[in-house]
Amino acid sequence: MIDRLLPIIKKEFRHIRRDKRVLAVLTLVPAALLLLNGYALNFDVNHIRMAVVNQDKGAVSREFINSFVSSGYFDYVQELATSEEATQMLDDGHVRMVLVVPSDFSDHLQANESASVQILVDGMDANSATTIVGYSQAVVLQYSQKIVMNNLAKIGRANYIPINYEGRIWYNPELKSAKFLVPGLIAFILAITAVIATSLSIVREKERNTIEQINVSPVHSLDFILGKLIPYALISLVAASLVLLAAYLLFGVVIKGSVFLLFGATLLFIVAALSMGLLVSTISDSQQVAFQIAAIVSMVPTIVLSGFVFPIRSMPWWLKILTNITPAKFYLVILRSILLKGVGIAAFWEQLLYLVLFATVLLTISTLRFKRNIG
Repeated sequence: MIDRLLPIIKKEFRHIRRDKRVLAVLTLVPAALLLLNGYALNFDVNHIRMAVVNQDKGAVSREFINSFVSSGYFDYVQELATSEEATQMLDDGHVRMVLVVPSDFSDHLQANESASVQILVDGMDANSATTIVGYSQAVVLQYSQKIVMNNLAKIGRANYIPINYEGRIWYNPELKSAKFLVPGLIAFILAITAVIATSLSIVREKERNTIEQINVSPVHSLDFILGKLIPYALISLVAASLVLLAAYLLFGVVIKGSVFLLFGATLLFIVAALSMGLLVSTISDSQQVAFQIAAIVSMVPTIVLSGFVFPIRSMPWWLKILTNITPAKFYLVILRSILLKGVGIAAFWEQLLYLVLFATVLLTISTLRFKRNIG
């Protein structure tokens, strides 16, 4: 079988070497897409532009306002005179939050009474608005605890906290969204480039009428399909290495788990993605049609159904079932487990099994379709 495969593999490598566009799509484009999308896709909420309506003007209110700035989450923009100006600033998008301090704020606190403040947040982006409210609550709670401690000290009581907890965040202690998104970007980029590149391979043979030479040759359908797949798999594996290197250099994504497992799983995913492209090429008659179909079957499921952007656990049951049509869903679990958690194969062997099953089924269908077409 190797003797039959080698001529096809050499022939396909010659095609790839001559077609600089395909070579660029497989090698340079993935790293470039990671660079662009990695910086563009960022769910971190920081440097929140904040305006203040300080009707109190006292030293206590200024100290309270400074507690927001010193937290590191808020950027003080300017002080406003009226609530109407605050509304205008929010409408124009100049600020994302306005802190309104009433005129009796200091008086209530100095009298050991509860004081109220108002926080106005731009809620067009619901996730960001929820995060901003959470940051604000944390700042207010910390300032309130400081006041309680000072009051206890004045009456001679020891300072204490009834419940003390120590929270630890595993896998991503810096809470950087890039470390969560970059593995998804890797799966997304590899899926697109692999499917599109291979979808054009057999169609190119059809358009150049070289498929007739295959028909009259002793090459079996499986040999032809595997001979088409192996060169792209090897080049895509090199591209995956470049993408992982770029992820480390640009976003600090370190491989915490086994490198051997990572590249083994990546090779399985690449083969699964390439098998999708080969199937597309067997049902298309032109490179234009193949490109359009490949873009649809690779991009849409990977973005919507893989868990890359939208969490699968939040989807309705029927959509959860539909997510199984994309191998990126299972590769993403493997990728995040190895890169972020550093766990072993016991944590994701089911995902590996699915990738093997997915690739086997699609390669079988591609082989049968190609055999029927040339028969």
